[in-house]
Amino acid sequence: MANKAAAHRKLRPDLATLGGLVVAVAAIVGGLILEGGSLHDISQVTALLIVLGGTLGAVMVHYPLAALRGGILRLRDVLFESPTSKPDLVEVIYALAHRARRTGMVSLEDEFDKIADPFLLKALNLAVDGVEGAEIRRVMELEIMMQEARVEQEARIWESAGSYSPTVGIIGAVMGLIQVMKNLADIDRVGHGIAVSFVATVYGVAFANLLFLPAGNKIKARARLETEAREMMLEGVLAIVDGLNPKLIKDKLEMYLDTGWPTRRSK
Repeated sequence: MANKAAAHRKLRPDLATLGGLVVAVAAIVGGLILEGGSLHDISQVTALLIVLGGTLGAVMVHYPLAALRGGILRLRDVLFESPTSKPDLVEVIYALAHRARRTGMVSLEDEFDKIADPFLLKALNLAVDGVEGAEIRRVMELEIMMQEARVEQEARIWESAGSYSPTVGIIGAVMGLIQVMKNLADIDRVGHGIAVSFVATVYGVAFANLLFLPAGNKIKARARLETEAREMMLEGVLAIVDGLNPKLIKDKLEMYLDTGWPTRRSK
């Protein structure tokens, strides 16, 4: 029987996210330098404060604090790969099916302490308690649906930040231009002030398109993969309840490994 390490891997940094951020920032900064600019041109703490603070405030007005906290915690799905390993889960369910076939469904209770995934554990608990397969499907599909709804809301928080930050950047630029207008008599200060005022716009657009919107989409992509893994686990447990041959169960679950798209639940 596989242990908890087989069902879940340790969190690893998402190289696609980290690499994408590095490439994007390097390309933008590199282009600036090639055009004769310098990092000092876009290093404006005031503009950064306006954009990040204003965006955070707008999102706080938009969402309840509990939802906002969930969205921030969900950032781990952007920075780290999902710990769920579908091939390992297939092996876990295959081993459970073998045990259930040899010694009965109730004997699976002895393996509960080795199962890391709470969804799989809950489904197995229902099966061991003698709940019918149709009822197990209804209960677990409801849990999948509610989890999808929670993640969708958490992803929308980042998408909302992406929609607000460019506008907040424009507000920062206008505030900078107001200060420029106070010094129209000094042409040197006017030119410098105009350049600085537009840094807030750059920050607003950059944060929206390089971080906030991609983060929302990555969270939803992770959620689709997690949903597929849960559907796979549910099908495996129901197959065990139905008494299918363990090899047949494994072959059925391995179909989930051949596609990157979520397989919809059968009714």
